[in-house]
Amino acid sequence: MEKIVIESSRPLYGSIDINGAKNAAIPIIFASLITETKCIIENLPTISDVKLSLEILETMGCTIKMLSDTSVEIDSTRAVQGTAPYDLARKMRGSYYLVGAELARYGRASVSFPGGCDFGTRPIDQHIKGFDALGATTTVENGNIESVAPDGLCGAHLYFDNVTVGGTINVMLAAVKAKGQTVIENAAREPHIVDVANFLNSCGASISGAGTDVIKIKGVSELHGTTYAIIPDMIEAGTYMCAAAAAGGTLKITNVIPKHLESITAKLEEMGVSVTTLDDAVIISRTGPLSPVRIKTLPYPGFPTDMNPQFSVLLCLAGGVSTMTEGIYDNRFRYVDELRRMGANITVDGRCATFTGGAELSGAPVRAVDLRAGAAMIIAALAINGRTEIEDIKYIERGYQDIVGKLASVGADIKRITVADEIKEEKAN
Repeated sequence: MEKIVIESSRPLYGSIDINGAKNAAIPIIFASLITETKCIIENLPTISDVKLSLEILETMGCTIKMLSDTSVEIDSTRAVQGTAPYDLARKMRGSYYLVGAELARYGRASVSFPGGCDFGTRPIDQHIKGFDALGATTTVENGNIESVAPDGLCGAHLYFDNVTVGGTINVMLAAVKAKGQTVIENAAREPHIVDVANFLNSCGASISGAGTDVIKIKGVSELHGTTYAIIPDMIEAGTYMCAAAAAGGTLKITNVIPKHLESITAKLEEMGVSVTTLDDAVIISRTGPLSPVRIKTLPYPGFPTDMNPQFSVLLCLAGGVSTMTEGIYDNRFRYVDELRRMGANITVDGRCATFTGGAELSGAPVRAVDLRAGAAMIIAALAINGRTEIEDIKYIERGYQDIVGKLASVGADIKRITVADEIKEEKAN
């Protein structure tokens, strides 16, 4: 077992470079299956979900060649439909993109039901609605998603009942080779949706409107290979912005697209944090107290649900009463019990949490209950005195490349240990 240990609060000074976006990398990796040839994907984050995605494709018959730590060549020429290993695919949420990719390439798909972080019901009914509108028949049986289009996929006009990022991308994947035009209304607008569309267009697809709530896809007969670089990860950037706001100091976050960070920047400034925006970087500085705010998570360009846990730490540290309303998921506040172990005063009523600041927080043994909650535990530990040990760090590694090394490089008293290391340390003491 491995843990992340943070000993004491220290202000952060220096620079952190942001890696490629996890939420763009996963669908783009699976989208390469549609091309039936070679694709080179650059600026990949070195995280466990990317490694797992590549392992799934390799098991399906793709040839995977790492060109560098952040660049891979995927040759999907010999990929075999329906062979994604059940035990691998069910470990991650993004494996459901294989359904759209397999439908586009083979006219049929068979993929195990996805897993990933558990913070509430995340149905795939809108995905299925989209596949079936294109002419497929989709069922979920015995833990598998089965979808078949015996007469081929045909363009359709689709209105999502609710905004769905995964559904928007999955239907977009399925529709790129469908006959005729597909129109998706009430589409999600996140930057990684634009990135997936740009990747597909660079392969010869015809997609317009990505980044708006209406996306149009004109089906093409085939896609070709390409070389494509993933956009920077806005959630990784936002996480380090919160770390600087919590611990104090001055931190420069580089390799970002500042426009993607506007909702995060606005709330930090409202709390009294200084944010200076450059062409491809932001500088975060805090010297004074944090002010209470109200936050509600919403689909992009609203405040991102993936920043809910990290900002909740700041609400614990702010004076006065703050509220966080979760507008996307039912059970996002599972991490609250871990913050309470540190002394936080938080009450939860359904999708709304109230934070009463001013309580003295202290280090404690906690765990990462999901990816972003794990990042929140690190942020909290950076801002308080005393030793904090964080368990279940496998969740953190799903979305953050070398978070320990990056924070240590800017002054954090942080390290990663194994149980064996801990036993040695106890004997030495």
